[in-house]
Amino acid sequence: MSSKQSNSSANVTFVRPATFFINGFFNIPHAKYYYVFLSLVYVVTVLGNSFIMCIIYLARRLHTAKYIAVFHLAFSDLCGSSALIPKLIDIFLFEHQDISYEACLANMFFVFHFMNLQSLTLLVLAYDRLVAICFPLRYHAIVTKPAMFLIIGVMWIFSVTFIASMVSLITRLSICRSNVVNSYFCDHGPICRLACNDNSINIIIANICFGLLVCMPLILIIVSYFCIALVLIKIAQGADRIKAMKTCTSHFMLVAIFYVPLLGINIAALATFIHPNARIINNSLTQTIPPMLNPIIYTLKTEEVMQSIKELSKRKKVNTRPLQSKRLNTKG
Repeated sequence: MSSKQSNSSANVTFVRPATFFINGFFNIPHAKYYYVFLSLVYVVTVLGNSFIMCIIYLARRLHTAKYIAVFHLAFSDLCGSSALIPKLIDIFLFEHQDISYEACLANMFFVFHFMNLQSLTLLVLAYDRLVAICFPLRYHAIVTKPAMFLIIGVMWIFSVTFIASMVSLITRLSICRSNVVNSYFCDHGPICRLACNDNSINIIIANICFGLLVCMPLILIIVSYFCIALVLIKIAQGADRIKAMKTCTSHFMLVAIFYVPLLGINIAALATFIHPNARIINNSLTQTIPPMLNPIIYTLKTEEVMQSIKELSKRKKVNTRPLQSKRLNTKG
């Protein structure tokens, strides 16, 4: 009888709100202009990543294992921005700040899942450069299309498993402090802080996910570049060394753009107090600017992609000339 009473009392005290209220910025005038800016960022992101995906799909010379990973990075950037920015615009520009409990958890899952896929794909591209420079004669035997598809499949399983575990554990929290989320989306940390019961497991799992899916890839990328640097030092001719370094510049820029702001804001949050508005600006820019810049960097900094674009444009001109001559003949 006593166990039934304790269970009933536990059910009474457990609170699961029907909706969350996404608060966004706190007392900032004209904040809507910032969200308009993010909507423009989203338009550029969609166009840029769609463009690079189309180029990889159409250009036969880019049908390699490396560009399967580049295609996946563009796809992850596109999906990650699509999971975040359209909902953000709907919430703040159209003032639909109430979001249902289930929709909030779904939004949390997709935002974090695709952000982690971006991190893991940068690690895969670092692995590609490591094999290309350190084992050039065995590159085509090691980095194959089936191997790349297998790696990407493992990445998806890895990310889905950890992020689904992190999100599902939210359901064990009793959200009785408030239903106001002090962020620009259904962020994990601000929601955990609303709980009245023990949220230590949620924090531990979140830290494990951050360590395995963000910090560990960065550490492995740094190790790969250290190995690449050792090989480049041994290269006798300076021209060969510069040529090898150029193949890494675009990837190095992607890594810096993605990780430096992300780790910077997390380290700063541990070291000192950061105003919620500053945290929102930094986190939102960290999640939206790299997906916009990635296709631009890969287009302008990668000779293979630029050459493929030129070839596709020439092919299009050649194909349009016969059509124009036929139209002129029919008119004549």
